Amino acid sequence: MKRIVLITLGTCSLILGAIGAVLPLLPTFPFLLLTVCCYAKSSERLHTWFLSTALYQKNLESYVQGKGMTIKTKLRIIAVVTLMMACGFLMMARVPVGQLILTSVWIFHILYFIFGIRTLREAPVILRNSAEDEG
Repeated sequence: MKRIVLITLGTCSLILGAIGAVLPLLPTFPFLLLTVCCYAKSSERLHTWFLSTALYQKNLESYVQGKGMTIKTKLRIIAVVTLMMACGFLMMARVPVGQLILTSVWIFHILYFIFGIRTLREAPVILRNSAEDEG
């Protein structure tokens, strides 16, 4: 029963993470991280499959391996979280304590991504001349 629940939760989070990779409003990273955890605890086959997907390799691989994240990934995550928290902040116009808590969480989030996660350099893109390829 536990295995079925974990596979279902992992698959739902995978779907949400894939949608988040396309839609900037939905966060990708936490959903894919949940997918890795659920699949690792429930199905070796699904876990191995997910680790081989481009979705995992592009968004999570370097973080899970402890290497860090590229600046582009960090900025994307910070932007989405900032947007979502700004919406929550505006909705809490009459709840100053809620705004204070949300602001504190947002500040912690920004500081964590700046100082807590190592920034990786992106691999340089090598442009090749098509004339060289023909010769």
